[in-house]
Amino acid sequence: MKKLIQAIMKASTLIVGALLLSACQSVHNETTLYDELGGLPAIEKIVDGFIYQVGFDEQIVQHFEQTDLDRFRSKLIEQICEVSDGPCQYSGDSMLDVHANMDINESEFNRTVDLLIMSMEKHGIPQTTQNKLLSRLAPLRPDIIYH
Repeated sequence: MKKLIQAIMKASTLIVGALLLSACQSVHNETTLYDELGGLPAIEKIVDGFIYQVGFDEQIVQHFEQTDLDRFRSKLIEQICEVSDGPCQYSGDSMLDVHANMDINESEFNRTVDLLIMSMEKHGIPQTTQNKLLSRLAPLRPDIIYH
């Protein structure tokens, strides 16, 4: 009987240990949206594809005519990196300041989002990951339209 109890206790200890290890492992294996997007190289490709799309889109290109594209690219990469829990920190101006006097309407805003989606699709970003990023960018909407 004593050996049976010892065997059960030993097995219990092993099971508890295995559970603790798996719990620790799952904490360390959590992926961020940044990881899901593919990290900085993928974010750079998404932004480059987006900028390319904007350049040929008659509906919204006029809003970018006076834009310093190098700065825009850099700040958009920072913003997406930061909002996706990456290692970047956005150092640009507020969305309200950036979009002041641009008078972007809902149709133009939605078209811009469509172009971002098209770039993500072109670069193989799964729809669920796209939706996660868009939901994190969505709170910026009020600071972008009709200003």
